[in-house]
Amino acid sequence: MRDLIPADAQKIVLVLLLSFLIGLEHEEHRPAVRAHYLFGGVRTFPLLGILGYTAALISPSYPAILSVGLGAVGALMFLSFQHKLKETPTAGITSEASGMLTFLLGAVIYEEHFWIATTLVVIGVLLLELKTGLEGLAKRIAAAEILTFTKFLLLSAVILPILPDLPLTRFQFNPQKAWLVVVAISGISYAGYTLERLVGDRGIILSAVLGSAYSSTATTIALSKRSREQRLPRLYSGSILVGSGVMYIRLAILVSIFSTTLRTQLALLLCLLGGAAILFGFLWAKPYAKGPHHAPAAVAEKNPLEVHSALLFAALFLGLFMLTHLILERMGSSGLYGLSFLTGITDVDPFILGLTQSAGQYTPVNTAIIGILIAAASNNLAKGAYALGFSDRETGKLSFTLLAILAAVGIIPIFYFGR
Repeated sequence: MRDLIPADAQKIVLVLLLSFLIGLEHEEHRPAVRAHYLFGGVRTFPLLGILGYTAALISPSYPAILSVGLGAVGALMFLSFQHKLKETPTAGITSEASGMLTFLLGAVIYEEHFWIATTLVVIGVLLLELKTGLEGLAKRIAAAEILTFTKFLLLSAVILPILPDLPLTRFQFNPQKAWLVVVAISGISYAGYTLERLVGDRGIILSAVLGSAYSSTATTIALSKRSREQRLPRLYSGSILVGSGVMYIRLAILVSIFSTTLRTQLALLLCLLGGAAILFGFLWAKPYAKGPHHAPAAVAEKNPLEVHSALLFAALFLGLFMLTHLILERMGSSGLYGLSFLTGITDVDPFILGLTQSAGQYTPVNTAIIGILIAAASNNLAKGAYALGFSDRETGKLSFTLLAILAAVGIIPIFYFGR
C-alpha cells in the first residue's frame, strides 16, 4: 500500500498532519481569548507548513528561496506580535515561534528527516500544553538554584570533554576520569538534595532515607539533635540505622559505576549490608513512627552542585588518591587499612572512589575491597559517636550500639577477602 502512494504525497500528508496538530493546539485556546487577537489556527499553520515544504522543494533551482521565505514568515510573525502587544502588553511570543517552527517543519520533512520533524512537533505541543505547570515550576525554583545548575552543566558538559583522557604523572592520574567521579557524586548528592526538598516533612524514617542519599553523617547529626526535643529513642536510633543502610546502597551504586572489577565482588555485598540495616532499622523504629513526629530541617544546607563544593571534593579526591598511592608504596596494605579507618571519621566518598580508580592496577583488588569495608565500618562508628554527643542519652546509647553492630557485621567479610 505504501508503494502505491508517491513519496512526495506521503511527505505532504505528514506536513499537513503535524502542522494541523500545532494549529489544533492553538485553536483550543481561542475561546478563552475570543475578544482578543490570536495568531493562527487549524488553517493557518498547515498553510505555513506547506509554504515551508514548497520553498524547500524549489530551493535547488532557486537557492535563496528558502532563506527569503523564512525571512518573510519571520517578518509576518513580527508584525503579528506587534499587533498583539497593542491589545495585551504582557503577551508572549509562543504563537509566533510556533509559526516559524511550522514553516521550517515543511523543509525538514522535505529532506526526509521524519523522526526529527515528529519529535520537534511533539515537544512543541507538550511545551504549549504544559504552560501552567511549567510556569508554576519556574516560580518554585529559586534563581540561585538555576544559576547553580547552569554552573554544574558548564563543569560537566563543557569542561569534562576537553580534559585529557590519559594517565599523567607517576600516580597514573587520569584528569577526565577523576572529574567524571566528581560529576557523578555531585549528581547523586543533588538527587537526594532535591528529593528531600520536594517531599518536605514526611516523617523521621523517610527523612533519614532521603537525607542519607546526600550524606548519612549529616543526617545522623540532624536526627540526633532533633531527638533531644522529642525523646523517642527507638524511632530515632532506628532511623539513624536506616540512614547508614542507605549509605551502603549509595556506595554500591558508586562502586558499580566506576569499577567493573569491584562491581562483581563488592556491589552485592554492600547491597546486602545496606538492605539488612534498612530492614532492621525500619522494623526497630516503625512501632514508634505513628503520631505527629516532625522530621528535622533539611539535612543539606548547601546545594551539592555549588561549584566550590565540587572543587573541594575534587581536591580531596586528588589528595587521597595520591596519598593512597604513596602509603601503598611505603607502608603496604597495613598502611592503607590505617588510612581507611581515618577517612571514615569524616567523608568516605573521596577515598572510596579513589580506590575504585586504582583497584586492579597498583592497588590489589582484595586490598581495595578491605579498605572500602574498613572505611564504611569506621564511618559507622564515627556516626555512633556523633549520636552519643548530639542526642539525648538513651537515643545516643541505642544509636551507638546499633551502628557498632553494623560496623562489626560490615568487617566480617574482611576475613574472607584477607585470606
